[in-house]
Amino acid sequence: MNVIIKYCPSTLAEGFETYSEVAAGRLFDGAKVSPFLDFTLSANKISTSVSAVMDRISVSGVQEKFPAVVRDGKICLAGENERSTHILKPSPWDPSLAYRNEISANENLTMQIASQVYGIETAANGLCFSKDGKAVYITKRFDVAVDGSKFMMEDFSSVVGRSEATGGKYFKYDGCYADIANAIRNVSADVDGDLQRFFNILVFNYIYANGDAHLKNFSLINDAEGRSRLAPAYDLINTSLHVKDSDFALEGGLSPDIEKSEVYMKFGHPCRFDFERFGAHIGLSEDKVGKVLDCFMDVPQLSKTLIDNSFLSQRMKRSYLRSVGERVSRFVRR
Repeated sequence: MNVIIKYCPSTLAEGFETYSEVAAGRLFDGAKVSPFLDFTLSANKISTSVSAVMDRISVSGVQEKFPAVVRDGKICLAGENERSTHILKPSPWDPSLAYRNEISANENLTMQIASQVYGIETAANGLCFSKDGKAVYITKRFDVAVDGSKFMMEDFSSVVGRSEATGGKYFKYDGCYADIANAIRNVSADVDGDLQRFFNILVFNYIYANGDAHLKNFSLINDAEGRSRLAPAYDLINTSLHVKDSDFALEGGLSPDIEKSEVYMKFGHPCRFDFERFGAHIGLSEDKVGKVLDCFMDVPQLSKTLIDNSFLSQRMKRSYLRSVGERVSRFVRR
């Protein structure tokens, strides 16, 4: 199946038949790499060696994941004893997910909007295309150094002490977002910076309808000097296009210790005032909270352009924009 590329399959910039120089720099350290794979990723064709490597990947998420490397300008599956530099995420094979073949394009789009529009530090990402023409999400591992060594990384389910053994099957959805903020305050080497970055991601997830921002989708990572900091954002996706979910992944929402606004009580959805209270609750100054929230008072033109340039179908592009518009309407409601 032939795939015609008119936009960079990473940054979504117009006028590219392959990765732009900017994308290649971020995703492949400047190397020229083909976006076309020489293989397919099938539920029935996972080799034992690939499965063994998959078990060692620590980045969480709901999609199937394959370790990958780049060899001679091509994206390849990593061998069993080979340190992977990238992760491939094809569309989930679960047929119960609506429009599942568009999930990879959705994730690439959402990650690019987070980075380009809102200045959120994200994992380098893009799309590649399997031999049968299907879009596959690719992300560069930020926990692997240039020399192949690995930075220590810990997701927040572990940081706050929750596991399946202690909290059951759905442990990663237990708690509230204030739990993550409190953990950042206790362990981060850059408390103020990481709290503001976390707050920005949290508001973004609400506006862009990411209802799967659970404890394992936030992590701490040690930098080259061994200092702990909030890891770049990953697994950002507009889940409302594929499942019926709630405003927040965590059962406790923002925090059970914060009084909900009248708007929240009346309509069942938070507005800007609720996020203002949360920002103050976690110790951010009024100026810092306002600086973040002011960015979400409308749908920026660049977001609209990236949606239009994305690899989503026309129907899904309209649904994506509509969902964000609805969230903004809730957010600005007084």
